Amino acid sequence: MNISGIVVQSSPDNSAAVQGKLTEFSGVEIHAVNKEKGSIVITLEDTPSNVPSDIMMDVQKIQGVLAASLIYNYCDE
Repeated sequence: MNISGIVVQSSPDNSAAVQGKLTEFSGVEIHAVNKEKGSIVITLEDTPSNVPSDIMMDVQKIQGVLAASLIYNYCDE
């Protein structure tokens, strides 16, 4: 099991659209949103159909995302 905590930064105007795109990814869960700052806290859990590093790169490519920073990673093998 691999769980990553990520802070996604978008402009406040794009926050809702970015949240919508994030929910399309398997293994992504939104935990907190600061609409005024455009900050979104997510966790990413690996699944048989995704590789966390690939999903992280895909998150950074979402239109409206300014940055995505890995804050925490837990791996239990």
